[in-house]
Amino acid sequence: MNSTKEALILISAMGAVILFCRAFPFLFLAGAKNKSSPMKEAFLNFVEKIVPPAAMTVLAFNALGSAFRVPAEGFMALIAAVFTALVHLWKRNALLSIIGGTVLYMIISL
Repeated sequence: MNSTKEALILISAMGAVILFCRAFPFLFLAGAKNKSSPMKEAFLNFVEKIVPPAAMTVLAFNALGSAFRVPAEGFMALIAAVFTALVHLWKRNALLSIIGGTVLYMIISL
C-alpha cells in the first residue's frame, strides 16, 4: 500500500497529465484552422477523423481485456459490447449506443 504522500504525488501527476491532455487542443491549436497552413489543416483533419475512433477502440479493448479475467464477467461484457455495436450500426448515435450498452451491462450483471 502506498503512503499518503506517495498517493498524493501520484494523484497530482495523473491530474496534471489529464489537464494537459484536455487543454492541449485549446492552448496549441486555437485558431489553427483560420490560418491557411496546409500542414496544420492536414494535422487537424487527421486528429478530427482518426483520434476519436482510435481512443474508443483502445478503451473498448481495455474494458474487454480486463473483464475476461473472470469468465462470467467477460461473457457479460462481450454481450454488452455486441449490443453497443449493433445499436450504433442501427442508429448511428454514439451517445445512445454507449448508454444502451452500459445500461444493458448494469442490468445483466446484477
